[in-house]
Parts: sequence; structure tokens; C-alpha cells
Amino acid sequence: MDADLTVRAGELVALRLFDIAYAIDLAGAESAWMARAGAEARRNRLTHAAPKAVAFGVPPLDLPLEPLRLRLDGVDVLARARVRLYDFGVAAVALRVDASALAWPAFAARMDALGRVVGPAATEAPWDRLRQRVVDAVAPALDRPAADAELQEDYLLGVVQAFDEPLDAATLRERVDLAALLSGETRPLAEGARRDLLAHAYSYYADDLVVLTWDRAFVYEPRGDADVADVIEVANAQLVEFRYYDTLLDNELPRMYARVQEARGTGSLLAARRFANLARGLYMLVAEATELTEKVDNALQVTEDVYLARVYSAALGLFRVPALSASVDRKLAIIRDTYAALYEEASSRRSEWLEIAIVLLIVLEVALSLLRH
Repeated sequence: MDADLTVRAGELVALRLFDIAYAIDLAGAESAWMARAGAEARRNRLTHAAPKAVAFGVPPLDLPLEPLRLRLDGVDVLARARVRLYDFGVAAVALRVDASALAWPAFAARMDALGRVVGPAATEAPWDRLRQRVVDAVAPALDRPAADAELQEDYLLGVVQAFDEPLDAATLRERVDLAALLSGETRPLAEGARRDLLAHAYSYYADDLVVLTWDRAFVYEPRGDADVADVIEVANAQLVEFRYYDTLLDNELPRMYARVQEARGTGSLLAARRFANLARGLYMLVAEATELTEKVDNALQVTEDVYLARVYSAALGLFRVPALSASVDRKLAIIRDTYAALYEEASSRRSEWLEIAIVLLIVLEVALSLLRH
């Protein structure tokens, strides 16, 4: 590690993403926020990418939060806070800590300290308090709010806009230990582990670089472009939502099988109605899940910006979003097939009872005719 290299301009960003509702009315959330907090809100867009090249499906709502003090390795630092609300029900809370005028070893140490203070293992992190403040402020705009904060994801970014000397990406990778920065490990890593950790590295110009891992990223962007960090956040938001639907359907499938067996085990006249009601409930579940997963899939549309498309695609793959999306699709297909089978069975039961009723009416008519004669 080059101890002489200094970060002239940079920041550390800690993200915590929550599923807070089935959906969020962003216009209503903006009005509620301004009425309660009196602070300005704005609809977000990527700052440097051309609007036709990369765009949000529905631009998220960016809300400022009050800054807070954090103690990192014995040093009190001020963290700027904000939250982005996505229409598919995710809130992404970000804490930004200035990391300018730090030698590279101090930059790496401060990033590790931030991870310890606000990471998943931290016991006194402010995330739940910030989440509750946001939920309380925009409550009228939340459709079916989440009962708890159990489903969440965290991510840590080290962002550098400038060093004390001009560096291209190749020289930077030679002079600093990015593997140590991204792993948070103080002991030397094996060569294979280093290769795996640095496998997702991307550059567009000679002097920019982004390296992605599962829970951390390093971004070197001399032009101050925040679009890379934004697409990483969107990928994390999609991860949260697909995890929610994967868990929801995992819990729903056993209940569905139990209800189907219960309906099939009855021979009453109400069996057809039970099948129909069960099919109707499954249809509503499929319709709602399909609508929301399509919103999640279309959260960010990348068409012409090749660099951002590569970073975004790599982040989705690294976070296993496509695998979760495929898992949700498979479970929805099972429920659709069950719905179709239940509908057919309900129709069949109705037909059987209709046939029995017709036969009984014929028998009754014959019997009455014989009695009359």
C-alpha cells in the first residue's frame, strides 16, 4: 500500500435499504414530507448520462435527512444523510462521510471503521431510527406498510474524485491494495481470493475505475460523476424487492397446498365454491406480484450508455438479482398452474352437480307422471 498517496477529494457512503411498503405513491410522499419536515424534496435522475441512454422507469424521490455524528476509530465525524424512495416500496437510506485530505491507509481504515459502526454487525447503528422517521413522515403515501424492518440490505462505497497527483486506473491498481479495501481484511489474502475479489473491475476512460464486490465497491471518478453509485443503489433496491417476493411466495406455496388439499377433501355442495374462492385469491396474488415485479424489472432502463450498462449488469449478477427474479417467476408459474387447475376443478364440480340435478328432476317428473296415472 502506498502510504504517500493522499485522497484529495473523496467520501465514504454507507447504504441501508429497507422494504417499507407494497408500493409508495411518490407524489403523495413528496407532499407529506414537505408538510411534515418542511424540507425540499426532488425527483432523482442520473446526472451525467443522456436521458435517452439511461433513465429511471419511475424516478425515485430524494429526501434530505438531518446530519448525524458518528465516532469512527475515536474521531467524531459528521455524516450527511438522505433517503431515496422507490415506487415499488423500497427506501434507500444513505450516510455520507467526507474522506478528503486523507492518506490512502487512513482512507482505508476509515472505510473499515464506518463498516464496523453502521454495518450489519453494529449494535447501535442509527438505521432503524432513520427508517422509522421516514415511515412516519410519508405514512399516508404508503400502500400496505411493512410491519417490521426485517428485510434489509447494506452496502458500503469508497468514492474518490481526486488524488494529490493525477493517476490512471492501471497505476492506481499498482499503487494501492484494493483487495484489502474491499475485503476489510488486515491479513494478506491468497492470490486466488484477490483475483476473485477484483474480478468485477470496469473502466471507461483511462483515469476512471469501479470495482464491485458483494457488499462493497470502490469508485474512482475524477469527473465527479455519481451515476455509477446510483446504478449500484438501484441494483441493491431490486435485490431487496425480489428477496421480499421470493420469501412471500416461499411462505405462500405450503399454505396454498394445504388449502387445496382441504378443499379437495370435502364432498359438500360448497366444494365448488371453495375451489372458486381459492382460485380467485391465487389470481389476485399472481396479478399483484406480477405488476410489482415488472416495476422492479423496469426500475432502470439502460440502452445506449455501454459503460453504465456493464456496471449495472455486473452489479445485478453479483447480487444474484436475475437468479432471484427467475425463482420468483418459477413460483408464480406454479401458482398460475394451480389457479388454472382449481378453476377447472370448480367448473367440473359445478357440472357434476348440474348433471345430478337434471337427473333428479327427470326422475321426479317421471315419478309424478306415474302417480297421476
